[in-house]
Amino acid sequence: MVDEYKDNLIMGKTYHFSLMVIELYKFLIQQKKEYVLSKQLLRCGTSIGANINEAQAAISKEARESKYWLMLLKDSGYIDPDKEKVKALLKEIDSIINITTKIVKSSQTNAK
Repeated sequence: MVDEYKDNLIMGKTYHFSLMVIELYKFLIQQKKEYVLSKQLLRCGTSIGANINEAQAAISKEARESKYWLMLLKDSGYIDPDKEKVKALLKEIDSIINITTKIVKSSQTNAK
């Protein structure tokens, strides 16, 4: 993890998640020859941290979209749901969604 994010839980988690997504993307295009779904996952999965870093309001949208594409890849058979890396990705995105949802709710409460 980048030292810059060591004191920021959500930035560290989203950065790590982006690296995991990139690794999965490489596997999907090289081994499975899957280009459409993997590109979509790469785009939204790596943009979560960028959105948070830019402090945009829709931070949880990309996380939820990433989960959608991961589930689609899993359920369509492109990725093995029993692989530890897939399980780790799904666990990590659930954690990111929970954190970003709490951030958004807290921001909305504090804005009132």
